[in-house]
Amino acid sequence: MNKHRTSFAAVGSIMSILLFAIINYSTTPHYIWFIYPSLAILQWPISIYFLTKGTFKHYSAVTSLILISYLIIENMLHSPDLIWFVFAIYPILWWPILMYLGKYASTVTTAIIGSLCTILYYAVLNSFYAPQYLWVIYPSFLVLWWPLVIYFSRNKQYFKFSIVASLLTIIFFITTNMISSENTIWAIYPIFAILWWPLSMYYYGKRTYR
Repeated sequence: MNKHRTSFAAVGSIMSILLFAIINYSTTPHYIWFIYPSLAILQWPISIYFLTKGTFKHYSAVTSLILISYLIIENMLHSPDLIWFVFAIYPILWWPILMYLGKYASTVTTAIIGSLCTILYYAVLNSFYAPQYLWVIYPSFLVLWWPLVIYFSRNKQYFKFSIVASLLTIIFFITTNMISSENTIWAIYPIFAILWWPLSMYYYGKRTYR
């Protein structure tokens, strides 16, 4: 039964894509737009085939490959002078990577390695695309929460987490202030608000254990 569903979905997808391609080249040959619905249509047979078999890891790999291919085609067709797909494919690749890692995907070691790889990857892009501005601090700040959350939540050290996370956020705001508007000191305002997080955790814990 599943084999017939997959075959029907595959044939239907091919026919739909061909129809959109014919309409595209008949009406607006100067603009290739049929790839947009084709991306969604392809997910029909792929989802039926892999999900009915329970092979979620393979599904993530194939779907990621299709998404990456779509981004590359979109980039080459409409803005070949600027290679921007390299910014988007990296997070997509982490979906199958984490799926294939299985139980190891939620470990602190994986989180640390993943965070360092992410920082290094975008640091290289930063140096190539915009060396005049250190924008890598933004994805770095976000991805560093990954190992912090896993480590402190597993050890149930919520107060220590509030301290470390607050320090990370304070460093982020100070760095952003320095590289974006060094003549205006505005970081003090969010820092003052952030300090209430560990303070409230401390006094709440002290009141609880009385």
